[in-house]
Amino acid sequence: MLKTKSKQKPKKTRQEINEESWALKRKRKHKGLPSGSRFNNETQKNKPTTKTVKDPRIGSIKPISLIADESVKSTNKIKQPKTQKLVLSPEQELEQLENDPKLEQLLDLVESGSQLTKEQQTYLDTKLNRIDELMQQLGYSVDDFEDEEEKQEDIVSLLKRN
Repeated sequence: MLKTKSKQKPKKTRQEINEESWALKRKRKHKGLPSGSRFNNETQKNKPTTKTVKDPRIGSIKPISLIADESVKSTNKIKQPKTQKLVLSPEQELEQLENDPKLEQLLDLVESGSQLTKEQQTYLDTKLNRIDELMQQLGYSVDDFEDEEEKQEDIVSLLKRN
């Protein structure tokens, strides 16, 4: 025997099929995130705020005049070439140090027994040390100069006696 289905579903009309497909399409359309979500402020509130560091090289608050004023001079100064120190021979340097007026004044103050300031004392020490170095380089000794001075004093004293 043949079995017949007593309850068959009636065929849907074209109108009903279209309505069901539109409903399914609406459901699929609203499946993801709402449109324009990256521009909404709601999403920014949820994210931790990170401060962006502004590049200080871009933009300036300082106003710049568009007309060149004569009163404003150029800020770029012309660099003058540095004067090169002349390299002196040890003899010339020793002669300069012996003829130094400031050094002579300080030596006179020391001989008279007056106190020197720290600056004067350091100047005197450095110059005397340099004189000693130059004399050693040239092969002079302090005894040579003292002997000559003593001989001159002896001659002067002998002349005065006579």
